[in-house]
Amino acid sequence: MKETIYERALRVWHKTPQMLQVIEEMSELTKEILKNVNRGKDNVDELIEETADVEIMLEQLKCCYDIKDKVESYKAEKLKKIEKRLDDWEKTHDK
Repeated sequence: MKETIYERALRVWHKTPQMLQVIEEMSELTKEILKNVNRGKDNVDELIEETADVEIMLEQLKCCYDIKDKVESYKAEKLKKIEKRLDDWEKTHDK
């Protein structure tokens, strides 16, 4: 099996620094969201960049802990719950 970029990054840069990088990237995305929502800043380009960075680092996190399948399963269940809540909400609020 060919080594993925995520696996390679973990091998080269190691687990702890990469997991700290996950936190840093999430913080940067949080900062850009707050600028957009609280200050009305037009920072869509920054939101795109930081979202991509977070998604990349989350893939590394899943690889690091070997949890990709479990995350996908949990996410599918959560989405079903969200869909039900949306259905219920729309039944009572879209009149």
